[in-house]
Amino acid sequence: MRSLLLLTLACFLCSPALAKPVTGERLLAADRDADNWLSHGRDYSEQRYSPLAEVNAGTVSELGLAWYFETDTRLGLQTTPLVIDGVMYFTGAWNTAWALDAASGELLWKFDPDVARSKSITACCGAINRGLAAWGDLLFMGALDGRLIAIDRSTGQMRWSTQTTDPAEPYAITGAPRVARGKVFIGNGGSEFGTRGYVSAYDAATGEFAWRFYTVPGNPADGFENEAMARAAETWSGEWWRYGGGGTVWDSIVYDPEFNQLYLGVGNGAPHNRRIRSPGGGDNLFLTSIVAVDPDTGEYLWHYQQVPGETWDYTASQQMTLAEIPWEGAPRKVILHAPKAGFVYIIDRATGKLLSAEPYTTVTWASGYDLDSGRPRENPGQDYAGEPAMVFPSAMGGHNWHPMAYSPDTGLLYIPELDMGMLYDEIAPIDYRHLKRHYNTGYEMSHESYSQRFTQAMLRHLPKSHLLAWDPVRQQAAWKLPHPNIHNGGVLATGGNLVFQGTSDGRFIAVQADNGELLWTFEALNSVMAGPVSYRVNGEQYIAVAVGRGGALTMNTGRSYPTGNPNNRIMAFKLGGSAALPATPAAERPAPPPQPEATAADLEQGRTAFNRYCARCHGADVVGDGSIPDLRYLPAVWHENFSAVVLEGLMEQAGMPRFDDVLDSAQVGQIHAYVIARAHEDHALRQEQGWLAAIKDYATDISARVAAWLVRFQVRDD
Repeated sequence: MRSLLLLTLACFLCSPALAKPVTGERLLAADRDADNWLSHGRDYSEQRYSPLAEVNAGTVSELGLAWYFETDTRLGLQTTPLVIDGVMYFTGAWNTAWALDAASGELLWKFDPDVARSKSITACCGAINRGLAAWGDLLFMGALDGRLIAIDRSTGQMRWSTQTTDPAEPYAITGAPRVARGKVFIGNGGSEFGTRGYVSAYDAATGEFAWRFYTVPGNPADGFENEAMARAAETWSGEWWRYGGGGTVWDSIVYDPEFNQLYLGVGNGAPHNRRIRSPGGGDNLFLTSIVAVDPDTGEYLWHYQQVPGETWDYTASQQMTLAEIPWEGAPRKVILHAPKAGFVYIIDRATGKLLSAEPYTTVTWASGYDLDSGRPRENPGQDYAGEPAMVFPSAMGGHNWHPMAYSPDTGLLYIPELDMGMLYDEIAPIDYRHLKRHYNTGYEMSHESYSQRFTQAMLRHLPKSHLLAWDPVRQQAAWKLPHPNIHNGGVLATGGNLVFQGTSDGRFIAVQADNGELLWTFEALNSVMAGPVSYRVNGEQYIAVAVGRGGALTMNTGRSYPTGNPNNRIMAFKLGGSAALPATPAAERPAPPPQPEATAADLEQGRTAFNRYCARCHGADVVGDGSIPDLRYLPAVWHENFSAVVLEGLMEQAGMPRFDDVLDSAQVGQIHAYVIARAHEDHALRQEQGWLAAIKDYATDISARVAAWLVRFQVRDD
């Protein structure tokens, strides 16, 4: 009876209605709170390290699925869940948010902010969201349409909402907010579409605007907001403000309570090509920089620019991790950063001084860094000025948004590495056309000669992907675990000497943290791209992760999956878990319609237009990943209405934007003919593969029968 009363009391205290508030004191102590995952990176250090050790190198073989929760979307799932007092909170496509019982996966509430689906046109990489922040009894979410929304943690009802962007401008928010000292901090994305980056702060209780820090200067004729912007403007030339300038802080924002500083990870320039954006040269502050500001006022404190005058879409927006490491015989408080540019930067947190910059992947754009000046030594010919250049890393970077982790136990930084280059071929400034609602890179990515050179370059250095363990003290790799596919998921380190990571080929794995040995694998039946979390409920440790395809590289480069794309899920594991995922049905692949009359020139122009406007969602050369429909497998009704969808916005309310501002009916006809041609190529290939598979199965069957007969004969002979 006493046990029953205690259990009832425990459940009552853990109910969402009586959950403890997330105070400043609680967040400051989050590193010592093993039960919960209170903020995006678990605590203010954003190390993504859990001290829980019930699941460890010796017990991980007993890890099984405890529960799963299916969302109502197949779009990308990149969220890092929060777990607070036995309740899990996470976000999905179109900014839907859910609260679940963290021990059972039972739905507690669901919130939908009704984001207009037409906003998908200015979402770089799908209508995704990376998560929430918590303060008091509220949760905070940045919405794709630029709103910052406060949600009651107990009920899932909206408490306040404020518009952080100009709705007339092509901004979008996909990153998770951060919260400290009673303020919520939120950035935005959209540089490729023509925006000027900034970070805003709002009062957590009321939503009242507090301050804004712009990351690049605006039109000098309008005056500058502060001395930092006036100083930055001296490093730009031409009329950069006509293109927005870029510098959006679309992901990493980190609060450092030890120095009371807020670090902003600033993105790439807009357009990417610096000769179009800033034709007279210059460093273009504060692009690709870590900028430290006062969290109370937004006042500029210091910056470190990683790639002056960046021209390759190298952002500093990737996760920043705070740590204390031994350095030159003494403890040093540092920022560990492994962004797109391919170097691991170790930066003094107090001053912004560069301590180390060593390549963690293949890098050709620079030979290294001068530690006295902090500047890179750019290699000649790599800025594609007048001549195409194969550059490593690619615009996807050596490491993108997928979270990394740091273990204070091993002293290693665990990075989802992408070893991949890209051919850059600039568009002459005289031929450049800036399109406000569409991608503006300043280099060519779609014509046939580009494709041929890219293929040749790839044969010389095939893209590779690894889980990389980096030793920041020795400034070198400790070990690497290769993956079969590029572009894999985020990372979690735990006190059990384990590192967890998902993969794009549908596995969730556990690796021994000190040596990289693969210890455990779970078939997730879908890509796993997000960062895992760990928490404890009722004395049991759980490992949880969001599951779902999507994101820039998988959407754009695509691949055919043998199964249909299931709804995105949250999966949670514990020792002895015995749940099972449902079977995924076979992919539906109808026969393509008859090929319309089209010349070779029509098909090539259709290919060029498709890769210019459609590929970032539906996949280059019409090979999608399934998170958004693969157009090779369209049902007949959509072929019949192809022009109405593309030009008239027939499916705009479902998230498919209209393109009548850049395409006419003749061009849409060429795109449609190209899509159908690719569908026929795929259909023929699948038929051929089907015959080969049947022959292989028949041969295997005959071999098995012969082997069985020989065995029987041998037995009789004995």
